Amino acid sequence: MLTLQKATAPNLCEGSEWIVVDQHALAEQVARIAVGQYRHVSKILLGADAPAVRVTQAAKKDAVALLSLKVDEKPWHRDGWMFQAVSWIAAHQNSGVAIRAPHLIRAHKGFDGLKLELGEKGQVIAVVVFEDKATENPRATIREDVWPGIARLEQGERSNELGQEVSALLETQMRSFPDLDVDAAVEEIAWKEARRYRVAITVDKSHAAVEARMALFKDFDSCAPGDTSRRHAETMHVPDLRPWMDAFANLVIVKIFNMPDHV
Repeated sequence: MLTLQKATAPNLCEGSEWIVVDQHALAEQVARIAVGQYRHVSKILLGADAPAVRVTQAAKKDAVALLSLKVDEKPWHRDGWMFQAVSWIAAHQNSGVAIRAPHLIRAHKGFDGLKLELGEKGQVIAVVVFEDKATENPRATIREDVWPGIARLEQGERSNELGQEVSALLETQMRSFPDLDVDAAVEEIAWKEARRYRVAITVDKSHAAVEARMALFKDFDSCAPGDTSRRHAETMHVPDLRPWMDAFANLVIVKIFNMPDHV
């Protein structure tokens, strides 16, 4: 599956490198997400007993469509969705508390992912906004797309969208924290100190060294100033991105076809 190897850049950011150690297990988990069984995957990642769940033919058909390309269709959106699914899995391996369910829409216009960091009584310590990018040009993507987006969030843009997402996520915590005041908790995210950012991106061997990795995330502290804990940087080394994604999508589809049918 995935191994998360800690990789910090002093005074700049915290984070890890994702290493795929079992591609078949990872494909199985992405397949379960694609058919709508993210809770099954979550249970496995949290170490709980999770027997195999049967899948309807309709769910399989929709999942295969999500992972397939039409004639002459560019792979950007499909690959982006798969990377977001892998990012969700990595987030659970790092911490399984209050992570938003993965979406099943290509080119989703909302946040790539959200995670809440909660205190012992359910109070919001931080909301972590995910920026997940499967790209062959990581530095340009970060500089021209990710940093401006984070800067806008720091200026207060999309606060209504963020508040609504956090409210929905907090409501899922009511069983664990019955006295949780959702409205008061949402107010906390209005403060910049409560917002944190997790940038996950694909890289090739040119960014494998520590110095190159630090250069990749240069200026993270400028668009999201403050303590290093506000800035999380995640990388996944993929030697040849598009062929790797093609092969991985095909493997995920095989996993989907092999799932037991619901009759």
